[in-house]
Amino acid sequence: MFKRIDLHTHSDCSDGVLSPAALAGLAALRGVELLALTDHDSVAGCEAARAACASARVRFIAGIELSCQWREREIHIVGLGLDVADVGLREHCAAVGTQRRERTEAITQRLARAGLPGPALAQIALAAPVPTRMHLARALVSLGIADSPQQGFDRWLNRGRPGYVAAQWPLLEAALRCIRGAGGIAVLAHPHRYRLSNGSLRELAAQFKAAGGEGIEVSLPGMAAADADRAASLARRFGLAGSVGSDFHEPDLPWRPLGRFAKLPDLITPIAARLEP
Repeated sequence: MFKRIDLHTHSDCSDGVLSPAALAGLAALRGVELLALTDHDSVAGCEAARAACASARVRFIAGIELSCQWREREIHIVGLGLDVADVGLREHCAAVGTQRRERTEAITQRLARAGLPGPALAQIALAAPVPTRMHLARALVSLGIADSPQQGFDRWLNRGRPGYVAAQWPLLEAALRCIRGAGGIAVLAHPHRYRLSNGSLRELAAQFKAAGGEGIEVSLPGMAAADADRAASLARRFGLAGSVGSDFHEPDLPWRPLGRFAKLPDLITPIAARLEP
């Protein structure tokens, strides 16, 4: 079994800042033995990451983080062990990519009506392979409109702010079909971030499991002890394997360091065991 793994990371093929190769190199320096690249709605960086991991003697897992919708809430599903050439996966990513670009344009139009330089913000954000709200938040910083990405979200992009545009992602079941169709394992990402009651979170986990989900993230940076206990309880209750990761985006965020020790609560099956040869 691997001693140090990270099954949730991002490169500059979505909203991370490191190239896939640089991410693999940092993982090797951090002593990571098993690394998954899980960019948002894209597998474009997986082959470069795989090649760099092979050179660094790091075991690589092709992954993705799909945005989806459950009861009008945005939920993220990590897919691990994917066939990145799968046609259904590629078509799903292309469709969501179009949706992301349209949403980005709608946000910048709202910001323009609020007096901000919408076309300039759009030009920066739409240059990204997979445009996200984080790209817009960074654009706000680069143009001197916000002091930090977080301030950009708080002042301009979050719900109730001038640039907020609700997303209509594919349904949960569609995301799971996409992952399973590409030969992957579906993992419910960061369950503590959804602001759901205990009962609603159980219902989400039950529906996720019924639709073919196999794992749940039980160890992530920023998870309070109560959150970790709740995730572990869901894993045991619904027979879900436990996954660990950093949700790494950039080296300048020390609270999300690349590489997580594969320590799981008692009676939790590690998802990594299903990814070994």
